[in-house]
Amino acid sequence: MQQINHYINGQHTQKSERCSAVYEPATGEHKADVSLASAADVAGAIELAKKAHASWSQMTPLNRSRVLFKFKALVEANMDELAALITREHGKVLDDAKGEIIRGLEVVEFACGIPHLLKGEHTEQVGGGVDAWTLNQSLGVVAGIAPFNFPVMVPMWMFPIAIAAGNTFIMKPSEKDPSSVMRMAELLTEAGLPDGVFNVVNGDKEAVDTLLSHKDIQAVSFVGSTPIAEYIYETASKHGKRVQALGGAKNHMLLMPDADLDQAVGALMGAAYGSAGERCMAISVVLAVGDAGDALVEKLLPQIEALRVGNGLEADMDMGPLISAQHLAKVRSYVDQGVAEGATLLADGRQLSVTDHEQGYFLGGSLFDHVTPDMTIYKEEIFGPVLAIVRVKDYAEALQLINDHEFGNGTAIFTQSGEAARHFCHHVQVGMVGVNVPIPVPMAFHSFGGWKRSLFGPLHMHGPDGVRFYTKRKAITARWPKPKDAQAEFVMPTMK
Repeated sequence: MQQINHYINGQHTQKSERCSAVYEPATGEHKADVSLASAADVAGAIELAKKAHASWSQMTPLNRSRVLFKFKALVEANMDELAALITREHGKVLDDAKGEIIRGLEVVEFACGIPHLLKGEHTEQVGGGVDAWTLNQSLGVVAGIAPFNFPVMVPMWMFPIAIAAGNTFIMKPSEKDPSSVMRMAELLTEAGLPDGVFNVVNGDKEAVDTLLSHKDIQAVSFVGSTPIAEYIYETASKHGKRVQALGGAKNHMLLMPDADLDQAVGALMGAAYGSAGERCMAISVVLAVGDAGDALVEKLLPQIEALRVGNGLEADMDMGPLISAQHLAKVRSYVDQGVAEGATLLADGRQLSVTDHEQGYFLGGSLFDHVTPDMTIYKEEIFGPVLAIVRVKDYAEALQLINDHEFGNGTAIFTQSGEAARHFCHHVQVGMVGVNVPIPVPMAFHSFGGWKRSLFGPLHMHGPDGVRFYTKRKAITARWPKPKDAQAEFVMPTMK
C-alpha cells in the first residue's frame, strides 16, 4: 500500500496521525493512503514558507522566471507519467489528462513573463520637482485549495503566478487524487526552486480551516462547489485575507435553429460527456430553440450509444469512471430524480456495465428530454455525464432562462447569425461566453471566472487578474527639495 504524506520545505514528510484512502476509480481498488495534516502540521508549513519568503521575494523577477522555465521543461519531459497519475486517481482518459496538463502549462508560460507583468507605472513631474511611481510587490505566504477534477491544471492556475510574483505557496490538493501535485512539487525542487517556496499539505477540513484562519496566510485561492466556495470566501475574508473562490456551474448551450447541427452535436458530445461531465465548464443543459430539439435528439442518441466508456488507461476510450463510489451514487440519484419529476430519459447510463471493471465507478452517458426549469436536474449542478434538453419557443426565452439561473460560469451559443451572437455576448449574464465554442475557457493571458454564484471575490483566476490577486500595489511620491525650501504646510497638499 502506497503512503502519500506531505511535501514541505523541499522534502517529503513523515506520515500524519490521520489518513484517508485513495482509490482507483476504474477498478474501485484501495491503492494508497494519504496523510491528513493536523492544524500543527499546516502551521509548521506556513512558518517555513514565511521564512522562505524573506529571500525568495528579494530574488530578481528574471531569476524567478528562469526557475519556472526549467519547471516547464521538466513537466513536458514527464508528461506521460503525470498523465498516468491523473488517470489512475481521477479516472479521466489519458488524452484528456494530457490536455489538462497542457492547459496548466499555458499559465506557467504566462508566468514566465513576470519581469514584464510586474512593471509598475511612472509619471515624471506630477508637481514641481515631484515624481510619482507605483510598485507591485508580493503578499507573503498564500494558499491554494484545489478540486479533484483537475488535479494538475487548477493548481497550475494558481501557484506559477503566485511564486513568480515573489510569494511562497501552500497547496492543499484534493485528498482523492493528490499524487500528481506531489510529483509537481518534486519537479519544482528539481528545477531549482528554493526549499519552502512551494509546499503541499494534504488534508481535510482541519487543514483547510487552518489555512483560512492563520495570521500569516495573506490570500486564498479556491476552486470547488458553490457551498464550499461561499464558506471559503466568508471565513477567509473574516480573517482579513484576499479570496478568490470559484464555485459551481450549470452551463447552458443555446442552440438556434440556424446552427450547423453536425458541428453543434460534435461539440456537445465532448462538452457534456468529456471527463464524465466532471468539469465546471461542462455543458449540462441545451436550450433548443423552436424545432431544433427533434433534430438534435435524432443526431445525439446514436453518438451517446456509441460512447466508448472504460478504464482511461486503455486506448481509444472516450470517457472514464466518476471519481468515487459516493459521487457515483449521487449522480445516479439525480438520474432517478429526473425520472421521478417527469423528464423523459432517452439514454440511461445507469445500465452500463464495463467488462472486467464491475467494481469501477462507471456511469454511461445519460440524456434527458423535455426538462423544465422547475426540475432538480435543471436547477442543480450534477457534475456527471447527464445532459438535459429544455425546449424553448424562441431566443428571448432561452436568454432569460440563462440570466435567471443562480450560476453564471460558462455558456455558449451555436448559430450562424452574427446578429444573434453579438446580442447574446452583450446581454447574457455569464462570465465566460462561447460563440460556436462549447467550452470557452480563456487562454492564460486572459482571466478565468464566472458571475453570480459561480465566483466569490472580485478577481478572476490567472491572466491579468491573477497578477493583481497575488501582488499588492505601492504608490510612491517623491521630491528632493533644497534645504531652504523646507517649510510647514497646513492645507491639503496639491501639486503645483
